[in-house]
Amino acid sequence: MNRPQTVPLLLDATELAADPAREPGFAAQAHRLLAELVREGAALGWVEPPSPDEVAELLTQVRAAARAGDGALRVAYLGERLVGLGYWLRYARPTHRPHADLEKLAVDAAVHGQGVGRALTAALVADARAAGVEVLTLDARGDNTGALRLYRSLGFTEYGRLPAFVAVGERRYDKVFCMVDLREASG
Repeated sequence: MNRPQTVPLLLDATELAADPAREPGFAAQAHRLLAELVREGAALGWVEPPSPDEVAELLTQVRAAARAGDGALRVAYLGERLVGLGYWLRYARPTHRPHADLEKLAVDAAVHGQGVGRALTAALVADARAAGVEVLTLDARGDNTGALRLYRSLGFTEYGRLPAFVAVGERRYDKVFCMVDLREASG
């Protein structure tokens, strides 16, 4: 049975903060989304599901960076349900400040394959370009073939790989580094 393609509502950090219907429950919904994905084995940087406090602190940091122009947060809703979120942050080193890293992209398993990840990633790339980011990087676990395919389709190229670098219990996965040069794409 084919599920109908539903266009998600995408909001940036400012739009989310100004939305009285979504803002109050955002941290709890973000925790639910991230914890569920990690529980199911998603490659999001946690071995065990993060606590509500850990997610709240992360979101506070990302939102502060977005306000300062050093990051961007994008969220995706279908109706009132948070179904995806992603963010990038500028590198902290002074010599790396022109560049940023797409650190997390999380999409509810119930909507995989419906374009939510593509919409979030494309919006984050556009935000990076608008913020003057020259090179946007990311890394992904080597077995995350769907995400790697998505990133390639949006112009990211692999620039390195650390074999068996990611440890999840006894299992080991490659860490794959990707980048998109926004200097080339802006002309």
